[in-house]
Amino acid sequence: MNRYVCYLGIESGGTRTTALLAPGGDQPCLRAEFGPANLRLLDDEALAQHFTSIAAFCQQPQAPLAGLAIGMAGARTEADRERIRAAAAKVWPNVPCYATNDLETALAAGATASHSKAAAQVLILSGTGSCCFGRMPDNRTARIGGWGHVIGDKGSGYEIGLRGLKAAVHHLDRDGQWSRLGQNLLQALLLNEPEDLIDWAKSASKPDISALAIEVFAAAAKGDKIAAAILEAAAESLAEDGVHCARKLVKPGAPVRFLLAGSVLLQQPGFAGRVRARLRRLWPGAAVAPLQRESVWGALELARENFGSGHEPWAAAREADLNHGLTPVARGLSPTEERNPRSRKLDQLSVARAVTLMIDEESRIGIALRAERRKIQRSVEIVVAAFRRGGRLFYVGAGTSGRLGVLDAAECPPTFRVPPERVQGIIAGGQEALWRSIEGAEDSSQGGAAAIAYRGVNGRDVVVGIAASGRTPFVWGALNAAKKLGARTILLCFNPNLKIAKAIRPDVVIAPDVGPEVLTGSTRLKSGTATKIVLNTLTTLAMVRMGKVVSNLMVDLNASNRKLRERAVRIVQAVTGADAIAAQAALEKCKWIVKSACQRLQ
Repeated sequence: MNRYVCYLGIESGGTRTTALLAPGGDQPCLRAEFGPANLRLLDDEALAQHFTSIAAFCQQPQAPLAGLAIGMAGARTEADRERIRAAAAKVWPNVPCYATNDLETALAAGATASHSKAAAQVLILSGTGSCCFGRMPDNRTARIGGWGHVIGDKGSGYEIGLRGLKAAVHHLDRDGQWSRLGQNLLQALLLNEPEDLIDWAKSASKPDISALAIEVFAAAAKGDKIAAAILEAAAESLAEDGVHCARKLVKPGAPVRFLLAGSVLLQQPGFAGRVRARLRRLWPGAAVAPLQRESVWGALELARENFGSGHEPWAAAREADLNHGLTPVARGLSPTEERNPRSRKLDQLSVARAVTLMIDEESRIGIALRAERRKIQRSVEIVVAAFRRGGRLFYVGAGTSGRLGVLDAAECPPTFRVPPERVQGIIAGGQEALWRSIEGAEDSSQGGAAAIAYRGVNGRDVVVGIAASGRTPFVWGALNAAKKLGARTILLCFNPNLKIAKAIRPDVVIAPDVGPEVLTGSTRLKSGTATKIVLNTLTTLAMVRMGKVVSNLMVDLNASNRKLRERAVRIVQAVTGADAIAAQAALEKCKWIVKSACQRLQ
């Protein structure tokens, strides 16, 4: 039996993917290259296919694969890392996977024993894209950039190429002269005149534009002042971002080691020298060095560190540890997960009997909700109090729960003419999760907490967490973060078997027992219906208390289309007793604001 084990490191970026396999024993490492891969540009199927192409490379050694580490461009959040782990598990089942971004692998590749005492290490990367990533010995990290070429990538090859294009045509318009830089660009693209750049730019990809950075460097080397100014600004930008990244980790003057990486910095030594000089000016005493090894070596080191003998378990387990104590304990199986005895023969029922069964099960919801009516009443009062002090209502959920929260929030502006920020929906996985499942998104408590922080939740607001089981980490991350910020918190779930610690208990817990679903575990059914009823109740009655309703009429609706304008006329008639002509005339004079039209007629 072979006593050795293998470790696999994978580093994926916008140019290529590199894999490095350490077979164990005295055998040399095996290296292979594959196509580019950015997590944000691949769906789950494409991601698994990408890993499948790499898997064949791993069949060569006889020793078992003990662990792998994957650093991939575009991986920013825990949900991103979970996507990588899930795809890797399909290709390498039962093999633990450390998932991260290509920045961490590059930083790991640059780590050396001689610099282990540095208070911080900061990677400054400029290739097709750009980013700065720092790490402390205690594993605290910081990041500047990495937002992609549309909203970020300062000092990258893409930005240098794009600025070269813009500067060349700008100076032609302003000075009437075509610069050396412009000549280089036309020559590289096999174009005849500046006008041809318009059509070329329509279909140019990110790598196409990034490749033009070479021409900017060439023009600067021949004395082109326009190109030189572009490179000067890019070097300054990279150095400043590197220093800002370091300041997130340590105080000015503390020992810092800056590592320069990426094709722009590694293949343009003069440019790297400019960045080095600026770094030393901005951070006196800093060590600045180019990355000496490929980033994929860092991935291999991370695989060994995390899955070698005696080391801590893989990242997914650590995520579970982070959630420990921040979510309630279940004293029993949630009713939503139990099997419904009345639907055990669902697959054998006639359509007529199945329809009756579905309707009968839905009719049980009212009884369960009435048992929680005092808690729902208290929740309405909390929401009204938040609105009166200028606060907002946030719904937070995953899957169906999140979609229903987003739906109720979206319907408030047209129904009650409130600004969209008054009622907001937050769904695990973001916008894309509205129409498809985002694997792993609901399991990240950090993701929920981050969403609350970035929405600016404060003590005037109220946050309603929606989770059928009552234990979704994303929801609890949001609730706990909101609680720390002083916001009022409410949990809506359908699991009365929860034991919630006092430290994390929301102000109100609404937990009706709607019983098991017709289709076991499918909480889009009774739980979904009950959720919609409760959310309808919260916003409708809160808006009633805010004066948005007279009798049972929407006197503050947003009359944005013909149907709603016709409804607005009828509402004004009902409130004032005016005829249709007078009601419409008043509405037109009041810019179709129903309340104002009613006041005008009265």
